[in-house]
Amino acid sequence: MTTARYRPTWDLALDPLVSCKLCLGEYPVEQMTTIAQCQCIFCTLCLKQYVELLIKEGLETAISCPDAACPKQGRLQEDEIECMVAAEIMQRYKKLQFEREVLFDPCRTWCPASSCQAVCQLQDMGLQTPQLVQCKACDMEFCSACRARWHPGQGCPETMPITFLPGETSSTFRMEGDDAPIKRCPKCKVYIERDEGCAQMMCKSCKHAFCWYCLESLDDDFLLIHYDKGPCRNKLGHSRASVIWHRTQVVGIFAGFGLLLLVASPFLLLATPFVLCCKCKCSKGDDDPLPT
Repeated sequence: MTTARYRPTWDLALDPLVSCKLCLGEYPVEQMTTIAQCQCIFCTLCLKQYVELLIKEGLETAISCPDAACPKQGRLQEDEIECMVAAEIMQRYKKLQFEREVLFDPCRTWCPASSCQAVCQLQDMGLQTPQLVQCKACDMEFCSACRARWHPGQGCPETMPITFLPGETSSTFRMEGDDAPIKRCPKCKVYIERDEGCAQMMCKSCKHAFCWYCLESLDDDFLLIHYDKGPCRNKLGHSRASVIWHRTQVVGIFAGFGLLLLVASPFLLLATPFVLCCKCKCSKGDDDPLPT
């Protein structure tokens, strides 16, 4: 007759669960994914949805850690992204990366013909001066500075023609100052098309907020005071009532947080000694020797 070996009850406990900062759920370690660069850990499902959303919307090519308070500001590497998304989404991600690389590369540019959009190489010397560029795909000759048809002996026009990224077209393009449907982001110079809606714009590439008409920054103008005076007065594209309602909401949010903090601060001060005391007792209880 054999007797079963005695196992302490604490030895029968389940494996510890890890909390996900995105959905606040707790999962086993095998259902979590750790970002190599910053060692932040999230559940695999949440991280996959986060990465897919950014790629589908084309919001950014350098996918950062979803934790806004990440101390190392980590980024997901290409092999990490490839392991969690489908092949077609990964292909779109690589395409977006390539387009951004060309856009910010001083030695390369897109062919301005909307039906072509090949990548053209510029000369290594004299990049600051206009030079003749010939597209090897469609044989179009254009100026490297303004991307208009090559104009030897003439200065570049003040209004630069639009260069579309691959897959982008505009059948109603006009360049008439404020009424132009396509303009450049004043910060990163990416082209943005506006079909309709309000004049407050946000660039998908650099997240810069600006006024569509005068291109002035609106990053710190939460109340949209910019449209109360000057040349852009009443040109936001919304009724006065909706603007007032927007400002009321913004002020109400800040006032609500301030009031909540004001009301809660005395209770937090009173509760702090009790919380510290409970933690000390718990720590003392954890140090007690286990029963034998």
